[in-house]
Amino acid sequence: MNIELPRKHLDLSSAIAEGDIRVLLMVLVHMTGDEKWLEPPYKPKRDVRLIPDPDAGVPKEIQDEIRAAVLGLFANGTPKPVITDPGNELMLRMMRATLGENVAPEYAPLMREEMGFVPRDARWRERPSGEKLAQQHVLIVGAGVCAIALGVALGRLGIPYTIVEKQDEIGGTWYVNRYPGCGVDTPNHSYSFSFGARNPWTRYFAQRQELLDYLLKVVREYDIRQHVRLNTELVASRWDEGKRRWISTLKTARGEETFESTALVSAIGQLNDPLPARFEGDENFRGLKVHSALWSDDVKLDGRHVAVIGTGATAMQLVPSIASRVASVTVYQRTAQWARPVKGYSDPITEGAQWLLAHLPFYVQWYRFNMFWRYGDGLLPFLRKDPAWPHPDRAVNKGNDRHRQELADFILSELKDRPDLIEKCMPTYPPYGKRILLDNNWFKTLTKPNVELVTDKIDHFAADGIVTADGTSRQHDVIVISTGFKVSEMAARLNITGRDGKNLEQAWRDDNPTAYLGLSVPDFPNLFLMLGPNSGPAHGGSVIFQSECQSRYISACLVEMIENDIAAIDVHPDAHDAYIRDVDAEHEQLIWTHPGMTTYYRNRSGRVFSAMPWRFVDYWKMTHDPDFTQYRKTKSRQDS
Repeated sequence: MNIELPRKHLDLSSAIAEGDIRVLLMVLVHMTGDEKWLEPPYKPKRDVRLIPDPDAGVPKEIQDEIRAAVLGLFANGTPKPVITDPGNELMLRMMRATLGENVAPEYAPLMREEMGFVPRDARWRERPSGEKLAQQHVLIVGAGVCAIALGVALGRLGIPYTIVEKQDEIGGTWYVNRYPGCGVDTPNHSYSFSFGARNPWTRYFAQRQELLDYLLKVVREYDIRQHVRLNTELVASRWDEGKRRWISTLKTARGEETFESTALVSAIGQLNDPLPARFEGDENFRGLKVHSALWSDDVKLDGRHVAVIGTGATAMQLVPSIASRVASVTVYQRTAQWARPVKGYSDPITEGAQWLLAHLPFYVQWYRFNMFWRYGDGLLPFLRKDPAWPHPDRAVNKGNDRHRQELADFILSELKDRPDLIEKCMPTYPPYGKRILLDNNWFKTLTKPNVELVTDKIDHFAADGIVTADGTSRQHDVIVISTGFKVSEMAARLNITGRDGKNLEQAWRDDNPTAYLGLSVPDFPNLFLMLGPNSGPAHGGSVIFQSECQSRYISACLVEMIENDIAAIDVHPDAHDAYIRDVDAEHEQLIWTHPGMTTYYRNRSGRVFSAMPWRFVDYWKMTHDPDFTQYRKTKSRQDS
């Protein structure tokens, strides 16, 4: 066979034997053009698990026929595919066939783009001169996922940009967060960019170092590092109406300097500024106290008595990772959390499957689609309030109640020998009302003899540990603060001043950040916010998908402005306000406004400001092509 194999004793047949049947079927359609593979007896059975059975519910003899057909295609080398872009109609049939469910038609154009069958980039009608492009410059604050996505988009267009990053390396949250067990809770084949060389992920849910290595590989592939200034912090930025530019103050090792740009982009996202927990007497604690987001490699835990305050996503990754090597770990819990079991969460991807993802034409695209879909919009209908549902205290609809029972049964099975823990670990609010967590042997870890779950309120810190409200004192060598981030600040902490001296912090007073499409704020011309208000994925999905939607929108805005000699745009207040009313109205119908819980998605007055209420396909459509009728436009100086 004329295909390079990963090692001598692994042939193509062995690799295909490890392949996912539903994905192999789509390979056959692309390579042969024969649509019989979308019909019985080949059609896969529906499987809603995050990591589905690769046999797809297809009988063994049919599996053998499918695998043999794929093998036969490559008997004499790699043939030319009959179908590269399926078009919307065939794409829809293929998606429905591979999933075994009735996918809505609007997903076809989205997934054709997401899978690289059609380009996502904004494009010039006629490429401007180098001189004209040289007059433009975009300043991007932060060097994480969002900045990388936008940097790639701007680089392809030839629009000059600079990324400033206060840390000493690129990577954002995956550079800063390095606590034990740190990793992604989205399948990494969807938590990855739609562009660039495919990454040989070693497992389905990658750990922090592998994610950072991937991001740095993308940075190298698209030559982004030459645009990045590390150890450089934006301390203030103001809009100059006369110059029609942003005048920014940057803090560097050499002191402060001024930087001018035509556009300013906050790419710091929402989860960037650690929220310190304040406890009476915390200055008295003589041991080591560290916030999980400020972890350093010199934190030593082996053989020590560790306290972890908080039971969110970080704690659920951290505690199982350290329990076997510490003397004890005490978890201080304010609220019990629902956690979703995921079969195969820590499993490695087999060598054969790795080979198929790297070499078999169209395999990685359809594998990515399957992962994207399973962590996509399918959950959202179960998060919509049913006004006729008779038990709104425990669930928001019948389907949500079924999920509750499944998750409760999981907790009961994990803790069957510890009734004391069952009472502590069973949440009282509807599932998915707070960020859903993935079980990383969390409940099993709580049963270990050196692990204690404390639900009594912390009263104060003592010199040697923590004292709870019931008077119990527990000794600790290390206290890990795992209480999240100052989510409501977002870009407001960057000290940004727009038109007429309007400051973003004041515009977002009362912990109430708002932005049109999560991207634009009235009176802040040419300012764009990535992962801004109400654009955080909450029902599934991927921050990387959101970053690509938003980078497409921002770059399309810049193309429109440059081609039409528009110096500045800012969203009409009426358009902004109408959008926020739509967001709030939608959230009133969804689980995140349920009164039975507190969540970082909501501010002090109960308004949901962080989570996005829309389906991902809806947000993709909203942000694909900017509607300039929603903006106030300032023409360039020569046309004024």
